Parts: sequence; structure tokens; C-alpha cells
Amino acid sequence: MPLIGYARVSTEDQTPLPQSQALKSAGCAEIHEEQASGGNRARPVLARVLERVSKGDTLVVVRIDRLARSLSHLLEVIERLEAKGAFFRSIQDPIDTGSPQGKFTLQVLGAAAEFERALIRERTKAGLASARTKGRVGGNPGLRAKDPAALRKVRLARQDGYMERLNETAQDWVPHVRRLRPDLAWEDVVRIINGPLPEARRWTQSRLLRAVNAYVRDGFLPATVLDRAGPRARDDRLPAIVAGIKGADPDITLQAICARLENMRERTPRGRTSWQPSSVKMLLERAKRLGIL
Repeated sequence: MPLIGYARVSTEDQTPLPQSQALKSAGCAEIHEEQASGGNRARPVLARVLERVSKGDTLVVVRIDRLARSLSHLLEVIERLEAKGAFFRSIQDPIDTGSPQGKFTLQVLGAAAEFERALIRERTKAGLASARTKGRVGGNPGLRAKDPAALRKVRLARQDGYMERLNETAQDWVPHVRRLRPDLAWEDVVRIINGPLPEARRWTQSRLLRAVNAYVRDGFLPATVLDRAGPRARDDRLPAIVAGIKGADPDITLQAICARLENMRERTPRGRTSWQPSSVKMLLERAKRLGIL
């Protein structure tokens, strides 16, 4: 199985060389290096790696903390890999999703994370019940009094929380929106975004529009992505979609594009549900002639 290495350092003073050497010794012919904070989930190099992995590939890191700083992020990445039929391995940790032992370790980690969330919920409920018996009412006094300053503070906190959640998923949708809008209609953009994502992480058009508006408001995306999509001839729609998939991953194979189109439930020019590489190649050539690839 192809082994793809990922090495990360947090600052410019650090060097990824020891990690790269360890990954090379483990058999990784392809190694990607990145300088970024481990707490930042929207890492461009990691995003490209996760986009490019295909069935049978194994993503390899030296230690888990080089990939994720939280259990939730680790499980999220592994879920993305499993959705593509790929695997994950950590050299210094007992995790290898390609082996029964590694899968068992992962299940234990997932159960531990759920148990921790349950304990937090129970402690919160117990604390609120104890406070009520002592006559203390939960909540913000300023909110109960409808104080404008308190209301504004809560509104800003909610916005910050929403933006933080968006940042965790930015690698899934921002590159597509930046590249495809306003050339493609939102309906097609959503389908391209959802193509490689597991069911639990797929977007609706209204949810994506809300996220894009928030990023435009804060200057993370240009306002032009919200422009109305221009009219497109019926025969140009499929080439535009195929060009969008190819643009996200220039190294993607024709067969992988076929699989993506079938996941999107996109029909061939002749109305069939099963795609062939020859049809994709024809559409890519048309996209080049149209100047959209």
C-alpha cells in the first residue's frame, strides 16, 4: 500500500528533518512537510494531503500530536480517511487502522472520548441542581435584565463560537468556493464539496451560504463569490463540474473523478449513472476549449 508521510513543526525555529527521516525509514516515498500550529485545523498542506489520498493509501505520522492536538480532531481525520478507503498509522503510537489491533485502539479512544463527554454533562447537571437547592438561579443576570451590553457580549461570543466551528471545517469548503464561485451555481458547488465528505459532514446549500456570508463579512473570502452565477449553456455544465473537481486536485485520476461524479449522483451526457474514464477525458478536453480549466 502507498505510504504518505506528514511532518509538522510549530515554528520556523524547528526543523521537520528528524520526522521526515523517520517517515522515510518507515517506507514513505511521498512526504509532506508543514509549519503550522497543531491547534489550527485548517492547515493547507494537511488539507491537500487529505484531498489527494485515495483508496488503499496510508497516511503516516511520527507521533499523533504531529497530526492532531485533540482526540476529536484525530477521529475526524481518520473518519475522512476511512470514507476514502484509506488508513492511518502513527509510528510511535499503537495506532494503525490497517490492522485489527489498531482499529481496536481507535475504538477504545472513541469510547473514552464519549465517556468524557458524558461525565462533563453529568457534572454540569449536578452542579446546576445543587445551585438551585441553595436558591441560586443559573444564567447571566444581565441577560435576565435585558441589559444591552450583556446582550451584545453574548451575541459576539456566539459569533466567535460560530466562526471557530467554521474554521475547523474550512479546509472542506473554502478552497472550492474561492475557485468555483461565481462561475458555478451554488447547487453544483455544494455537490462538489460534498463529494468526498462522509454523510455526517455534508453541507446544505443554506448552511453553506451562511458560512460564506460570514467569511465574506470578516474578509476571509472576496465579496465576488456572492455574485450571481451567470447563465451557462446546458452543454457547458458538466465540463464546469469536472473542471471544478480537477482544479481541486490536479493529480486526481480519471477513475477517481468517475467515482466522485457517481457519489454526486451526476448523470453522464447520455443520462447514465455509471461513468467511464473516456467520458471524463472528453469533458476535461471540452473544459479546456471553453477556457474553464
